[in-house]
Amino acid sequence: MLKAAIVLLLLATLISLFSGLLFLVKDQGRSSRLVNALTLRVSLTAITLGLITWGFFSGQLVSHVTW
Repeated sequence: MLKAAIVLLLLATLISLFSGLLFLVKDQGRSSRLVNALTLRVSLTAITLGLITWGFFSGQLVSHVTW
């Protein structure tokens, strides 16, 4: 369940990234839609990092690195 939430948040972050690119090209910086897309992207990234951190501390996510 946690992994699915992380993947969905990463996909939403990518969608926000490309929508911001579209707003940058289409509006040429004269609109606040680009700022809103950036705010949403930063918020989604913070939530994703929080979920990953919580997953490691709760034991739901485990690293299998041998080093």
